[in-house]
Amino acid sequence: MQLFAKRIIDLVAAGFALASLWPVIAVVALLVHVRLGSPVLFRQTRIGKNEEPFTMLKFRTMLAGDAPDHERLTKFGKILRATSLDELPELWNIFVGNMSLVGPRPLLPEYLPHYTAREKLRHTMRPGVTGLAQVSGRNALGWNARLEKDVEYVERFSLKLDLWILWRTVVVVLQREGITAEGHVTMGRLDDERKNAA
Repeated sequence: MQLFAKRIIDLVAAGFALASLWPVIAVVALLVHVRLGSPVLFRQTRIGKNEEPFTMLKFRTMLAGDAPDHERLTKFGKILRATSLDELPELWNIFVGNMSLVGPRPLLPEYLPHYTAREKLRHTMRPGVTGLAQVSGRNALGWNARLEKDVEYVERFSLKLDLWILWRTVVVVLQREGITAEGHVTMGRLDDERKNAA
């Protein structure tokens, strides 16, 4: 019953947000087009519930090209990431059912072989725009701690926990906590870390 209520809340919240925030979304899209060019949206395959792939949408924050991420990430892009405005297109992913407001963040398909059996529990729920890991350190958390927080969320799931995570997300975004991992513009790759540890 709580999972059904969670989906209804997601649907209503995403629909309301898309309807009310469209001027903000339109302005950000225009600024991305002017500052970074086309395409405005960054589309990437991520893994969702039951390990099903889907296309996640975000606003672009980097220049096109083959240069390293830290060279392509612009000041404008950093502002979008720091304020989480780059995440606004994910409201559509929530509305169509690929994602939820709260849940483990959707990760790359190539990470699938590197999860432990316990870590795979993160895929028993829809991925979220924010989650327990994001309010417990965001990208500053190491992979082991981050994935453990994802599993902890699945095990502890309740609507009350979701509300607490949403409140903490506002605090984290306003304080700009954990936006980057040390030595990276966001976070290092899980597959690289696990291969190096092997």
